[in-house]
Amino acid sequence: MRYAIIAGGEGSRLAQEGVREAKPMVEVNGERLLDRLVRIFADNGADSVVIVYRKGLDGVAGHIERLKREGIGGRHVPITAVEACTPSSMHSLFAISDHLKGGPFCLTTVDTVFSETAFKRYIDALTTAMANGTADGMMAVTGYIDDERPLYVATDEGMDITAFLDEGAGCRYVSAGIYGLGPQSLGVLERCINHGESRMRNFQRALLRDGLHLKAFDLGKAFDIDHAADIAKAGQFLRETS
Repeated sequence: MRYAIIAGGEGSRLAQEGVREAKPMVEVNGERLLDRLVRIFADNGADSVVIVYRKGLDGVAGHIERLKREGIGGRHVPITAVEACTPSSMHSLFAISDHLKGGPFCLTTVDTVFSETAFKRYIDALTTAMANGTADGMMAVTGYIDDERPLYVATDEGMDITAFLDEGAGCRYVSAGIYGLGPQSLGVLERCINHGESRMRNFQRALLRDGLHLKAFDLGKAFDIDHAADIAKAGQFLRETS
């Protein structure tokens, strides 16, 4: 499985609240957010990891170089780093799309916090669905709504995704910021870029419009690190689920 991490945000809200580290370098439960994802991906069969990061984020480029050189937890992980200043997560994905062609991939934002056990179940389900051709993609979702502007995910009884919505009337789930997709999704992404789309949620809507079959996977509790208070909350959550 190929993995990708979008680490292009500036973390301006964290900085305003006194957090000095760039968001990828923030420590939760004694582990940097970026390191945690690379380690979890290595634990789940990573053939490669692509990291897109914003130019000028303090310490990020050098830290990625150390990860490339030294690995994580004594294990070497093939890492490709792409420096880009992009206006949205969708554009960050496009910046690394050439590295994701030819097979399924799993993409996350760097600040997504989730249970490792639940993530393994998700990757197992994604791998099986892709191998069997029963889905063109599988999006991780959560019933824990703790986001200022969540993307609501409408599903049917079989967990097929029917819509991505800004308003949540009747929806049980929101996006958990983890996307499992097949290579055909990259053609949809390119069309979105060419048509001037500018948000990841509009790319996901375009996947449905173009007829891709997307499944939802309930990841349990998952949330993003957007505020300083989220760091302690995430640490407590990880201690409770370890």
